[in-house]
Amino acid sequence: MKKIIALVIVLALAAAAYGFIRNKNSVEAQPLIDFAEITRGDIENVISCTGTIEPVRTVAVGTEVSGKIDKIFVDFNDNVKKGQVLAVLDTTFLQSSIRDANASIVRADAQYRKAEKDYEHNKELFDQHYVSELELLSFETTMKSNFASLQSAQSALERAQFNLDHALICSPISGKVINRNVEEGQTVAASFSTPTLFQIAEDLSKIQILAAVDESDIGQIKEGQEVRFSVESYFDKKFQGAVREVRLQPKMVSNVVTYTVVVDAENKEGLLLPGMTATLDFVVEKKENVLLVPSSALRIQPTEEMLAAMRRNWTGRQRPGDSTGQRQRDPNARRQGDPNTQRQWDPSSGEGRRSGPPDGNGNWGGRGQRENMARLCTKDDQGNYSAIPVRKGITDGLMTEILENDRVHEGQKVMSSVIQVAEKQNNSNGPRLDMRVMGRALGR
Repeated sequence: MKKIIALVIVLALAAAAYGFIRNKNSVEAQPLIDFAEITRGDIENVISCTGTIEPVRTVAVGTEVSGKIDKIFVDFNDNVKKGQVLAVLDTTFLQSSIRDANASIVRADAQYRKAEKDYEHNKELFDQHYVSELELLSFETTMKSNFASLQSAQSALERAQFNLDHALICSPISGKVINRNVEEGQTVAASFSTPTLFQIAEDLSKIQILAAVDESDIGQIKEGQEVRFSVESYFDKKFQGAVREVRLQPKMVSNVVTYTVVVDAENKEGLLLPGMTATLDFVVEKKENVLLVPSSALRIQPTEEMLAAMRRNWTGRQRPGDSTGQRQRDPNARRQGDPNTQRQWDPSSGEGRRSGPPDGNGNWGGRGQRENMARLCTKDDQGNYSAIPVRKGITDGLMTEILENDRVHEGQKVMSSVIQVAEKQNNSNGPRLDMRVMGRALGR
């Protein structure tokens, strides 16, 4: 009998030890929570892209005359005036063409005068019936042919004079030489196309930027819109500009459609050079002195236990003027369409189940307000979880504006991320993180 009692005692002690060890090795699941603070400040909604800096007006100076470059009077970065001589071609052959054209005119004029006299003389004989009509027609044809030759010789002289005059390459505008493509002694041929000798920018104190804006953002770009931009050479300096026009011609590169937006900017310091790549921010909307919260706080996914607690706290939340902690409902409200008869806002999704969520005062919004509604999660000192419905404003991606209501204020702590720890046996590996529930939003 004593042996049986001893065996029972041993089994009881073994069971108690096993339960103690098991409870000791198990890890209680506790979520890891990060908190962020609601702040007050300025926020902007911007569209970013890149573009190329160009002069507002650039003229390519060429030549209409073929020949050898005899002299060049300007170089890179030289300032020039309208009508100033930039270069001159060798005029030796051009002057010879002038002399040849003058000689051709003298010859054609003499032949025309002789043919004219012959026609007048034979016209008198024709009137006296000494010359037939056919013979008179021959003299008339010779006279008109010589007159045409005289006009052709005069045209040749005009062309030769034009070529000689255009042997002087002059600037069509006042500006700065930004490119020179020829050297002295180089031969240029203008037979098939006009060669470009110089490029002149009219005024580099004003520049334009040709920005490539994606088709998904082009609808938010308007004329006169404020633009900030920077360049790599002066990464710590911000420049200002404004949208001049949105060009309608699309461009497709690698199946990506973009539109060219022209931005005007001042360049009085001369820091911006043609060809630089600018990084632009189009200011779509901006607000000052508003409540701001990290965007991740609006996208967290609480655990099931947190959601259950939030539902309980929301259901039991006392509205102003209610002594029972429940909404006062009119028995006839359902027939009258009173919004109080609508189902309550669901903290788990951040949306109302019928016409939309309430604002911070418990007022219900319409269907068009759903997209701007969100949820902030809090935890008080006693460990109670709550969900606060808020209405979103503009966002810059990292921070989001929260429209003010009586349940949010500057300095308030809200959850910014929740990581759930799964309950596992504490073997050699220890507790593991369940990555299926991640509250830290990555911009999705």
